[in-house]
Amino acid sequence: MILIEHGWRRLGGWLVLLTLLLMLAAARAAEPRPLLRQATYYVATSGSDIPSAGSAAQPWASITYALTQVPDGSLILVKPGSYSGQVRLDRAFTVGVTVRAEQPYQAQLRHSATVVRSFYGQHITLEGFDIAHSGPGAAALVIQIQDLIDEPGGANTVSDIVLRNNIIHDSYNNDLLKINNGASHITVEGNMFYNQTGSDEHIDINSVTDVSVQDNIFFNDFAGSGRQNDNDTSAYIVVKDSNGSDDTNLGSARVTIQRNVMLNWEGSLGYGFIQLGEDGTANFEARDVLIENNLLLGNAGNTMRAPIAAMGVRDVLVRHNTIVGDLPSNAFALRLYTVAANQPNENLQFYNNIWADTSGSMSDFADAPAGETASFTLRHNLYWNNAAALPNDPTDMVNIADDPEALTGDPALGSQVGLVVPRWQPQSSQFADGSTTIRQAFELLVTSYGALGAGSVAADAARAAQSPSRDILGHTRLGGPPDVGAYERDAGTPPQQLFLPYVGR
Repeated sequence: MILIEHGWRRLGGWLVLLTLLLMLAAARAAEPRPLLRQATYYVATSGSDIPSAGSAAQPWASITYALTQVPDGSLILVKPGSYSGQVRLDRAFTVGVTVRAEQPYQAQLRHSATVVRSFYGQHITLEGFDIAHSGPGAAALVIQIQDLIDEPGGANTVSDIVLRNNIIHDSYNNDLLKINNGASHITVEGNMFYNQTGSDEHIDINSVTDVSVQDNIFFNDFAGSGRQNDNDTSAYIVVKDSNGSDDTNLGSARVTIQRNVMLNWEGSLGYGFIQLGEDGTANFEARDVLIENNLLLGNAGNTMRAPIAAMGVRDVLVRHNTIVGDLPSNAFALRLYTVAANQPNENLQFYNNIWADTSGSMSDFADAPAGETASFTLRHNLYWNNAAALPNDPTDMVNIADDPEALTGDPALGSQVGLVVPRWQPQSSQFADGSTTIRQAFELLVTSYGALGAGSVAADAARAAQSPSRDILGHTRLGGPPDVGAYERDAGTPPQQLFLPYVGR
């Protein structure tokens, strides 16, 4: 009996000890764990592309070679200098690799043909570079992301490529950035774009899926680059499908264009800032497109066709954008049309936008021929023609009068007199407006020309059911009716991590 009692006491002691150990393990598991340090490798103009290199003391010479050597999850820091030749982002990672300029915009990528390409890559971020053609006579494209895998639509297609906080400028042949032929899950955020060539775009989104274009600045300034403006360039962004069923996609799908600033139009009379559809095909060239929280500024004297155009597309939502300025154009707001084999546009929706002509010269709201748009919704937008009469054209099927909840009156937006186009000035390591980062230039444009002033008719006047949770600055649209347009006057600050990529960590 004594032995049994002693055995139970020993067992009880072990149970208590085991319980204490389990409790201690649980407590340690609940504690926040320190983040694993990211492995860092280096590239420099003085480096060597040999396997034993890659350290700060002995860097590699090229980004292309570095990507063939680093383990998944790595950070590649590129030291300041000018790097000539093509950069290929063509390795597939799972966790992801970031290639970052060690000092923002101080590493220049230059080539006489496509400067950066990704045909097979996955989970690669390119961040903080100055990227351009080396000069006149270059072959086509500054950056191209295109699927060349033999199994289109399969698991190995080019995907999850991020372009962030780069200055992408001065193509001397074709687009600045082409995303095409089956690419998917591409993010273009926090960049600055200017100066494509000819009848081409800043970004050509062509037969792809799941593309986000956000927090960027778009403009043209050919004189600032010592180039002639021929007024022949096309849209800043086009979303389309040029090759029909030649790849796995028939039409581009699930494209988001949000929180961008577009200004200083120097293009042709036939285009505007955003063009949906372009090639007159029988299939819908774009579908499931979201355009929201963008600021489109009419600060230049060059005439465009219309800021936003839709041609043979369907399921497009355009909401909470601010279009403001003189904006000489055929139509101040929209061009909705078809050409060649296009089907009529279908299910186009416009909510909570501001269209404000500060010169009072708005003479046409939309170019929308009868029969070329099958269905549209125009509701709860704000229209302002600097106190002049708002236009109405009975030959167009879309007019301000078609908005049953139209708001009219002054949105009280900042004057664009004296606007400085914020092009990069490498000699002074800053932008022309005095900013030192793209994000600073972005926020200065938004707060100067997109913020609502006292007495704004747009304040607390939006249709809440069609309002995104954040505004153009990423600020939360707090309780109560949201403001019409891209900017929320009484908004909460964004989470700190939202804009960490833009400060050049």
